[in-house]
Amino acid sequence: MRNNGGGHYNHSLFWQLLTNDKSKNTLSGELQKAINNTFGSVDAFKAEFEKAAATRFGSGWAWLILDNNGELAVTSTANQDNPLMDVAEKQGQPLLGLDVWEHAYYLNYQNRRPDYISSFWSVVNWSEVERLYVEAQQALASK
Repeated sequence: MRNNGGGHYNHSLFWQLLTNDKSKNTLSGELQKAINNTFGSVDAFKAEFEKAAATRFGSGWAWLILDNNGELAVTSTANQDNPLMDVAEKQGQPLLGLDVWEHAYYLNYQNRRPDYISSFWSVVNWSEVERLYVEAQQALASK
């Protein structure tokens, strides 16, 4: 159940957060402010996210989450785990996820995971990530 349920959730979110519409591929608004406040800059955030993705041994995911204290954080999980699960090192609401299972990149990138990771930014639907961020903040505020 954990692997199949996690795989369904993770991949559903992953596909939801991709776009080829360049008008949705610009980070702005409250999420950009929060990223700058938390990580110092968007570039610093991307570097931390890329490190989480590149250093995940074997198969798994890299995540941007809103933790249970309302703070942004970067984390990674093994296999089909995600930050909603009790087994996650850092728990919170996933806002952005990157699949670093080899099947996600092998056809185009072979064993060059870092190239796959850096190309991810060109297809992120930041409008959707921003929407998830606002929803997660509202959910925390209503607790």
